[in-house]
Amino acid sequence: MARTRWRMGFHLMPPVGWLNDPNGLCQFRGTYHVFHQYSPDWPAPNAPRGWGHFTSEDLVHWRHHGMAIAPDTPEEATGSYSGCAVLMPGAASDGGDRLRLYYTGNVKEPGDFDYIRTGRRATQILIESDDAMSLGSKRVILRNEDYPSDCTCHVRDPKVWRDDDRWWMILGARDTSDRGIILLMSSEDGVAWTVADELRSSEPFGYMWECPDRIVLDGRTYLSFCPQGMEGLPWANGVRDQSGYVPLPEGSDLNTPGISIDTGAFRRWDAGFDFYAPQTFVDESGRTVLIGWMGMPEAPFESAPDGLPWCHCLTVPRVLTRLDDGAIAQTPVPELERLREAEELLIAPGTMVFSGQRADIELTGIEGPLRLTLDGGLEIAFDGHELSCTFTEGACALGAGRTRRALPLDRMGDLRVLVDGSAVEIFAEGGRAVMSTRWFPVADALSVTIEGTCASARAWRMGDGMTGSVDA
Repeated sequence: MARTRWRMGFHLMPPVGWLNDPNGLCQFRGTYHVFHQYSPDWPAPNAPRGWGHFTSEDLVHWRHHGMAIAPDTPEEATGSYSGCAVLMPGAASDGGDRLRLYYTGNVKEPGDFDYIRTGRRATQILIESDDAMSLGSKRVILRNEDYPSDCTCHVRDPKVWRDDDRWWMILGARDTSDRGIILLMSSEDGVAWTVADELRSSEPFGYMWECPDRIVLDGRTYLSFCPQGMEGLPWANGVRDQSGYVPLPEGSDLNTPGISIDTGAFRRWDAGFDFYAPQTFVDESGRTVLIGWMGMPEAPFESAPDGLPWCHCLTVPRVLTRLDDGAIAQTPVPELERLREAEELLIAPGTMVFSGQRADIELTGIEGPLRLTLDGGLEIAFDGHELSCTFTEGACALGAGRTRRALPLDRMGDLRVLVDGSAVEIFAEGGRAVMSTRWFPVADALSVTIEGTCASARAWRMGDGMTGSVDA
């Protein structure tokens, strides 16, 4: 029963095996594509890891197509790692647009190596497709010898875009001084690349910057990246790997000569327990949409209880909006509301019980402190100064080792909580504050208790958006 209860209905999760980083996000000829790191043979030792593939027509109903990119060449023998999708405009007479997928092939050589400075090959690979389903042959475009001499063997996760009649690529990297950096590459055709710059911060900020992304909102450019080696910082909760973004100076971009990364302006995307490696894309309506991995590379808590045949999920798609102070708000795509079933009215304070473990809970007009408790053990609270997510004492089974997370917040007028099997996402104050966590409820029904004052408290049971899989 627990296996069914913990499966999700509107968070993308693997039918079997292991899922992590979202890759190759795009909308191509009207269809949304979410590729992702995938190992269907997990938990078998050394299970091959490549790319899985979801598609949707509406960001709500999804189908999984199994392994799309397998690590089947010598240049990716240890894994087909993360990358991006780029639409290539084409003439209608030639069949219209094409899709390019860029990703990192990883190889760990057998032997006595540290796999930082020796023993690892990081190869950038390109695949083209006419329809985003049938993928063409693999072409190696960058090898270790093509990177600057002050780079270690850790160079990965290409993000590619076109600007000023040139193609640009950013790669996450670790230099020989054990500092995280971004490599900026330039190309005329998106195939032959040269090093254009190395983007750094004035002070050390972790030893590796991975999963870089370029985001433009209302004319302002942001660098999103995942710095590793952050566990000593006071806000890091002792966690090595973090994920966030930095606004660039007004009027500048990642290819602006002399640009420096101001890590003092670093903001976390998500202050919860389970969030990493986000990627964004701009859809055909012009929205910038983010999807992240609800997991961590080296989590100090359980990723999945023993015996589950699958592990991890992705966040719901989130629309990004630039706020007046330069911060970025994140809100679930409005299409998700199509899964709402019969509305139930919550009268605060009070308790309501849902059949199953899927709900969309929305509170507005909040005045003063507020506490919302799920299944008597997961408390989401605002005390006037911070928003917190806490697994209460005695609720260890719910959190599987998770305890408490909090972030500063001086006002909370609204709160939205998405509960989906073993995933919970929290959006407060119009998406200014966001927290995500996995949990593993033991009850067949979901209880929701509200303590505090709000003008409106509504909740909906949520339907299932997983329409099928070729490898279930």
